[in-house]
Amino acid sequence: MDEKLAVRGGHTPSIFYINATFQSFANHHLELNQFNTSSLFKHKWWWWCRMRSFRFVFLALVAMSPLVAAQLTQNYYASICPNLENIVRGSVQRSMQQSPISAPATLRLFFHDCAVQGCDASILIINPNGDDEWRSTDNQSLKPEGFLTVMAAKAAVDSDPQCKNKVSCADILALATRDSVFLSGGPNYAVELGRFDSRVSTRNSVNLPHGNFNLDQLTGYFGSLGLSPTDMIALSGGHTIGAASCGFFGYRLGSDPTMDPNFVSTLRGNCAAGSGGFAFLDAASPLRFDNAFYQNLRGGRGLLGSDQILYSDPRSRSLVDVYAGNQGTFFTDFVTAMTKLGRVGVKSAGNGEIRRDCRFPN
Repeated sequence: MDEKLAVRGGHTPSIFYINATFQSFANHHLELNQFNTSSLFKHKWWWWCRMRSFRFVFLALVAMSPLVAAQLTQNYYASICPNLENIVRGSVQRSMQQSPISAPATLRLFFHDCAVQGCDASILIINPNGDDEWRSTDNQSLKPEGFLTVMAAKAAVDSDPQCKNKVSCADILALATRDSVFLSGGPNYAVELGRFDSRVSTRNSVNLPHGNFNLDQLTGYFGSLGLSPTDMIALSGGHTIGAASCGFFGYRLGSDPTMDPNFVSTLRGNCAAGSGGFAFLDAASPLRFDNAFYQNLRGGRGLLGSDQILYSDPRSRSLVDVYAGNQGTFFTDFVTAMTKLGRVGVKSAGNGEIRRDCRFPN
């Protein structure tokens, strides 16, 4: 488990202290970490036939969901900050050149933000009293490279006088996530924009899926966000980049019959040194966004239990086979799922703001 970042003396930290803390944290934890998401899939009639035991539960959860999207548009900043997307992409590219961890870390950061009270950049807030989302136990595996990627993109955007303090941190995070995926070999997709930033971030608001979730738990959790089983399976494909510490999967070694024995042997070697060990979520192509993740599942080489269950449970196996055999279909469904995820709990001018510093409410 990653060590917590402390705020000294209960006072608001300076930009220099926070940046130094993030960098120190990175230097001591250079292993790539898991996204702790459990991804999602597209709505087809045959999929619902396989998933009919979940259907009524899923629809009920969607109906009860308090997360409602505000109006988003792809050209929201066309007259406000016309060069926004080029600025963010250039910044993300520089971050990826500096560290291979930045892409998976940013993708995972986006999910952890949207899944908790919506896509409002509340994950970035640092509260002086320590009560904020990123210091929740479930967020201690987030890597500083994700935060640094967003902060660097924010600085690049604000360096343009036309854009300064006019683009929300939530939108910058959404764009940086898309660019992290695309620059890793994944799909290039249009991002809906117009989110405002939250003013609130609390530790107790964090409720995220875990690496040992079964299919019922995964479907229920993503259903509560208004996402379908197909969305969930497609979003899980985000685990094609990144890695996980041994603590997230070590319990499976030797006790989970769905795992390939040779894979187990390799993982035992990775984790022999103790808690500092890690393994890639997709050992076949850990830094490339592709469909190898699903091919791994078919061979019993899913690292997390919540990933392997997508193939070992017959209700979701068919779609894993589709994605394993057709990368284009996976990319299409991933884009659909990411777009839907990006609409969850979006704030408006009435209940949000555009933060001048992504780490602190105005």
